[in-house]
Formats: sequence, structure tokens, C-alpha cells
Amino acid sequence: MDQLSAMRVFTRVVETGNFSKAAASLKMPKTTVTTAVQALEAHLATRLLNRTTRRVVVTTDGALYYERAARILSELDELDGSLSSSQAQPSGKVRVALSGAFADQIIMPALCDFHQRYPKIQLEFDIGDRIVDYVAENIDCALRAGTPSDQSLVARKVADLDVRTYAAPLYLERQGMPRHPRDLEKGHFGVGYMKAYEGRVFPLEFRKSEEEVEIQLDYVISVNEFRSYMAATVAGIGVAQAVAFTVRDYVDRGELVEILPDWPRDPIPLYIVYPQTRHLSNKVRVFVDWLAKKLSDAQRCETRSVSLSPR
Repeated sequence: MDQLSAMRVFTRVVETGNFSKAAASLKMPKTTVTTAVQALEAHLATRLLNRTTRRVVVTTDGALYYERAARILSELDELDGSLSSSQAQPSGKVRVALSGAFADQIIMPALCDFHQRYPKIQLEFDIGDRIVDYVAENIDCALRAGTPSDQSLVARKVADLDVRTYAAPLYLERQGMPRHPRDLEKGHFGVGYMKAYEGRVFPLEFRKSEEEVEIQLDYVISVNEFRSYMAATVAGIGVAQAVAFTVRDYVDRGELVEILPDWPRDPIPLYIVYPQTRHLSNKVRVFVDWLAKKLSDAQRCETRSVSLSPR
């Protein structure tokens, strides 16, 4: 029996909650996972897991073994990473969950730069704004707007996002240009944006000096994906709020117009998050550092562009 391999299989079964998910995340047949755990139990002469038809339950001995095994595996990965990083470039797959806006505007245009720096790293993107199971889906890290509420995640703040309000010229011709946020309550419509894990449409928020205004507009459509959100706004369906640098191309082409420029929304913090149980390997660390730098550069360029633009 390869005890180290069996320990990795066992810890993944505990973290995912069943043999099928563990097998999928490890890219192994389920029978191989089952055999590895059985061999480990035979070697230790104790039962680590109680199996039922639907799930596995960790025994008292299993919980103790998992705690020590997870620590040993983390330290081993740390040791391997520290040595390999000094002798060779990081390599392997990095799975990242993020929205289409950041993928399109930040990562894709700069991907050649990352590949030239780290040619042995393969990036796999899970595009969308949905709840992910980091362990079961083998997600290394995710880019998330707003302060994370999940205490099981390690969060690194990488930017404060400048959020502005936009509408299509066709919409403004039809509904009129608002001069104050409260004007939006007089016959205007919004394009609703809804995060899958919150299940509600976000209100429009505005601030000018000490005055704050929150408006929940009637909406014709609500979506939970950025491209559809922008497509509906460009089509003239309603008013939308978006991170400024993600809609710069739409504004430059004249497809969207910023409205109420003196009433920006409070900045939204942007975090890179990853599970506490997942060791931050060297390949993930270099990607996180690279992404943080790209986001900082994009935000700084947008701030400079806004300050130079005539009002």
C-alpha cells in the first residue's frame, strides 16, 4: 500500500463527504478510492469511516487521523513547493472561478503575459457567478466582489471597485436623462443583477458627500451573468450599475452613457478567496500575485481615465 497516496485519498473523501465526489476531484475511478481507504483502515487496524447508502460519516478515530494527516500533507506540499520554486518554474493546473467580466476584461487580454512568465502552468476557468464547492470541484481560488461571508475561506483583498451607473442612448431618448437618483423613481426601469448565492436583485446605490440614496427599480429582466446584464443594458431595457473598467469599451463605442456621474456608488471590495483546507501551492500563489497586480493596474488606469475625462 502507498500510504501517502492513501492518506491523500482519505482526506479528500472526508472533505468532499462521499466517495463519488472524491473520485471525481482526484480523477480516479471510485473503486480505486474505495480500495485505498479500505487498505488504510486495514493498515491502521481501525475503522475511519462509517458508510451509508448516501454519505460517509467520520468516526472518532477517523477525525483524529484526518486532522493529523491533513497537517502532514500540507507541510509536505509546502516543503515540495519551497524547493521546486527555487529550482524550477511552477507547473500544473490552476482552477479559478470568476465572473465573465473579469475574465474578458482582465485575464484574457493579458494571458500571453502570464503564459510567457509561467509556461508550465495551465489555467482552467469556471466562468460565472454561482456557488462553487471548492473541494469537490477542485477549485484552487476564486475572484469575488463583496466581502466574503463564508468563514471557511481565506480572503485576500486585491482592489476597491469603482462602480458607476449606465444606460443606453436609446433608453435615455425614451425615458429622459435623470438629474438626481430620485428621478429614477419616476418612470424608469432597471436591469436587475442577482447573485446566485444571495437570491435577490441588488438595489441601485448612490452617494454624494454625506447623502446616500438607495433605489429598488422595477425591472423587466434580471440576470446573474455579466454578459447578459450588459447585453440587456445596451439593448435599452433599463439602467444598470457596473464596475467602470468593465464597461469602458461600451462607453467608448457610444453604446452606453454614464448617468449621474456625481453620484457614484460606494466602492465594492474585490477579493481572491480560497479554502482554508486547501494549501496555497506555488503555482496558485504566482497566479494570485499576478492577478492582483493586473487588477490594481486596471483600476489605476480607469481612475486616471475618469479624472482626465471632461464632464
